Amino acid sequence: QVQLVESGGGLVQPGGSLRLSCAASGFIFGAYWMYWVRQAPGKGLEWVSGISRSANATDYLDSVKGRFTISRDNAKNTLYLEMNSLKSEDTAVYYCAKDKAGAVRGKGTLVTISS
Repeated sequence: QVQLVESGGGLVQPGGSLRLSCAASGFIFGAYWMYWVRQAPGKGLEWVSGISRSANATDYLDSVKGRFTISRDNAKNTLYLEMNSLKSEDTAVYYCAKDKAGAVRGKGTLVTISS
């Protein structure tokens, strides 16, 4: 079955950086667009970024453009999200997802931005 396991979250100060990883299994990873979605405290799921099957196309939520970079390694079945210049409003549980709505997603990794 599909398994998506996120890692790399933590507590960082505003302006800091984190790199999230997602190990995928149970499906042909390279055959799918992949996504990161997040859920801030008390809010619904929010799409953050997507990357095409061969990584030649990416897309970002406006508020993270220029700060976040999505990438993938199809040989390792792994998805990444490099996050820089982090802000308090980036605080959320971040999920790796097989669809843009996040219906098929992992258990998430918590990112907390606080001084």
